Amino acid sequence: MDLRIRSEQGYQYVEEGSGPNLVLLHGLFGALSNFQHVFEAFGKDYRVIIPLLPIFEKSHADATVAGLTDYLEGFFEAKKLGSSILMGNSLGGHIALVFALRKPELASCLILTGSSGLFESGMGSGFPRRSSYEFIKERVGFTFYDPNIASKEMVDEIFEAMADNFKTLRVIKTARSAQRHNLRYDLPNIQAPTLLVWGLNDNITPPHVAHEFEKLIPKAELAFIDKCGHAPMMEQPAEFNRIVHKFLQKHMQVIA
Repeated sequence: MDLRIRSEQGYQYVEEGSGPNLVLLHGLFGALSNFQHVFEAFGKDYRVIIPLLPIFEKSHADATVAGLTDYLEGFFEAKKLGSSILMGNSLGGHIALVFALRKPELASCLILTGSSGLFESGMGSGFPRRSSYEFIKERVGFTFYDPNIASKEMVDEIFEAMADNFKTLRVIKTARSAQRHNLRYDLPNIQAPTLLVWGLNDNITPPHVAHEFEKLIPKAELAFIDKCGHAPMMEQPAEFNRIVHKFLQKHMQVIA
């Protein structure tokens, strides 16, 4: 996916297409390529935007869920974005939920996949401060039902990040913040129609977490994808996009 990263008022982002706003929020180790198939499927009918969350940026002091949500609010203000569909994977889903609680008028619909906010195990037993390449490869593979989805480029990028003390500490801080920032008592206040798309083989936020989200969010509907782990939009893109498209068609009056 060859997308131009734009810079505006201190924010970096990708933007393509026109139509209703579809804002994509990546996870802790997320990259633009995570949403390649979403871009291809929805870029013609939606204004698809991916803000690059400053998880590893020294200039952004607060690497917590609250701090990253502040960043997203600032991005919406800088871009003068109105009501938008928010799609978030893992940590990105957590940020989408907090944003929707703070700014319900700006969240027309939520699409959450493998979201944190209730429970997550991390990538298995978690990352030590110094890790071998093989360990990182195994932990990244743990994200998927089929570990071969974890490309060499993906593993290399995370291995390089974990070799940097500052970035490692940021990852640890952000991950701990997500684990502590439990939304159980806030989720009943979510007003937006919410789609939960979950991998049946998700090891990080297992299926029981999806059922709990469905129970707590008033307008939630849940769809599982078989033979799929923590990132359905990457591992089962055709089925993921089919489910999302059906949901958006159903709620077109809210979105438009």
